[in-house]
Amino acid sequence: MKNLKKIKGDASFRDFYRKKSKSINSIIVFAKKEKFKNLIIYEAINRILNKNKILAPKLFKENYNKNYIEIQDFGDHTLFEILKKKNVNKLSYFKKIINLLCRIQLIKNRNTTIFKNKIYHIPKYKEKILINETNLFSKWYAEQNLKSYKKKTFSKKFNKVIKELISKLNLKNDVFVHRDFHVSNLMLVRDEIGVIDSQDALIGNRAYDLASLIDDVRFKTSKSFKKKVYDYYLKKQKNLIKNKFKNDFEILSVLRNLKIIGIFTRLSLRDRKKKYIKLIPYTWELINIRIKESGVFFDLKKLLSQNFEKKIK
Repeated sequence: MKNLKKIKGDASFRDFYRKKSKSINSIIVFAKKEKFKNLIIYEAINRILNKNKILAPKLFKENYNKNYIEIQDFGDHTLFEILKKKNVNKLSYFKKIINLLCRIQLIKNRNTTIFKNKIYHIPKYKEKILINETNLFSKWYAEQNLKSYKKKTFSKKFNKVIKELISKLNLKNDVFVHRDFHVSNLMLVRDEIGVIDSQDALIGNRAYDLASLIDDVRFKTSKSFKKKVYDYYLKKQKNLIKNKFKNDFEILSVLRNLKIIGIFTRLSLRDRKKKYIKLIPYTWELINIRIKESGVFFDLKKLLSQNFEKKIK
C-alpha cells in the first residue's frame, strides 16, 4: 500500500509501519511470530494502562488473522532522542518519568477483555521467570565466550548463585512492572509522556522498573545523576524500608543486565541484529557499579571474575 511507510523497529519479532491519511496517522504493528504476545497481549496491556489514565497507544483496528493491529501513532519523539540533545534539563525529565512510574505502580485494576472476548489477567513475575531470564547470560554469552571445558561447570555454578540472590529479595511481587521501562520506550506526546512496548508487563517487584530506568544500557548517565533519580523516587515513596528496597534494586539491576547481555548476544547470533553487541561493554560497566555496592554479590563477583576477568573490575 502506498500510504504505508516502514519505520524503525525494536528487538522483537514485530514490524512497524506508519499509515498516513488526511484525518489521522496510525501505526500498523505486524507480527507473524509470537503474535499472541506481540499483538493481543500488547493491546491488552495498553488498554489496562489507558483505563488507569496512563497514556498508551489505543487500538483503532485489529486483524489478528492477517497478523496485524492498527494503533494510535505517538510520533517519533522518544525521550531517548530528546535527552541526547545538548542543553536539555535531564533531571527535570527524569523527575517527570519517576512521577509517571509512581502512578503506574498504583495500578490496581490488572485485567481486561482482549479483542478475542477473553479476560486477560497480568501474570505474576514468578521466581522461575527471573531465573530463566538471567540464565540467558549463561546460555548465550557464556556459551559463546567460554572455552568448552568451562561451560558446563560455569552454567551449574551460575544457576546456583542467581537462585541464592533471588532468595534474598525482600519485596513482594505486588505492583505493575513494565519490564522494559527506559527512555527509549517513553515518548513525548504533546506535553505528556506515553508508554510503548509494554507487552512483557507482569506483576512484580517495585524496584525492577526503577532499575531498568536508572541502569539503562542504552542511555549513559553518571553515578551522581543515577543517585539523584534514585533519591527522588525514594522521596516520592513514603512507606519504603530503604535498606530493603536498596538491596532489591541492586540485585534486580544486576540480574536484569546479565539477562540483557544474554539477549544482545542472542540477537546478534540468532537474529543477525548485530547493532546490540556494541551495548554490551556499558552493560558490564553497570554490573560492575552494582556488585561493588553490597556483599550480597560476593559469590557472583567471584564466579564472574574467575571466568570473565577482563570484564569485572
